[in-house]
Amino acid sequence: MTNQPVQSPQFFLTAPSPCPYLEGQFERKVFTHLVGDKAAELNDLLTQGGFRRSQNIAYRPACESCRACISVRILAQEFRQNRSMKRIMARNSDISAREFSAEPSSEQYSLFRAYLDARHQQGGMSDMTVLDYAMMVEDTHVPTRIIEYRLPDENDSADGPQHGRLAAVALSDLMGDGISMVYSFFDPDFADRSLGTYMILDHISRAQDMGLPHVYLGYWVAGSRKMGYKTRFLPQDHLMASGWERYTGE
Repeated sequence: MTNQPVQSPQFFLTAPSPCPYLEGQFERKVFTHLVGDKAAELNDLLTQGGFRRSQNIAYRPACESCRACISVRILAQEFRQNRSMKRIMARNSDISAREFSAEPSSEQYSLFRAYLDARHQQGGMSDMTVLDYAMMVEDTHVPTRIIEYRLPDENDSADGPQHGRLAAVALSDLMGDGISMVYSFFDPDFADRSLGTYMILDHISRAQDMGLPHVYLGYWVAGSRKMGYKTRFLPQDHLMASGWERYTGE
């Protein structure tokens, strides 16, 4: 078998399947493999061109009759929290966050399973096993990190390891121009904490501290309730036919 050079990756097209966001529509995806010592460089270029990563695959919609999926990235250095977001940050001020290499744990999977059972029972990930979860985390050839968010434990010390209850987890890629949030999940028992929003705000703060301009959120579909939250983080860029365009919600 001849290896394809990373500089000219080979792309493939999936067969049509029902769209998970718009009833009556069918989706197709174009994808390529992210492997080898140039995988990170390729992932940066493809993400900037509207692709998303799943394990060692980079993909983007290539639907024949629909262009509803729009890539979104937050302009981190210009972002300012609104009043509601400040309340969410204050509500979660007791949470500690620690960053690790992309290694799964049984504790993470238990939380992941509880999240899927509560939020996505009919989704494409609903039947993922512990091995599937391990592959989702480990199968990466780009700089990928796990961030664990924990509630305080009475036995924790201020400068020592945190052992409190795991409340949320984010799987994220570090890129040359920002952070790409690959997947995140949280404990459904803490729905009142708005942990999904909290994790995005935390990633924006991380990008700001690192001097990175963007936080990539994946795709937004106008009219999809599942994705409506993504346009609350302003200002942001949307990838349109002519390139990235500034979006302020007005």
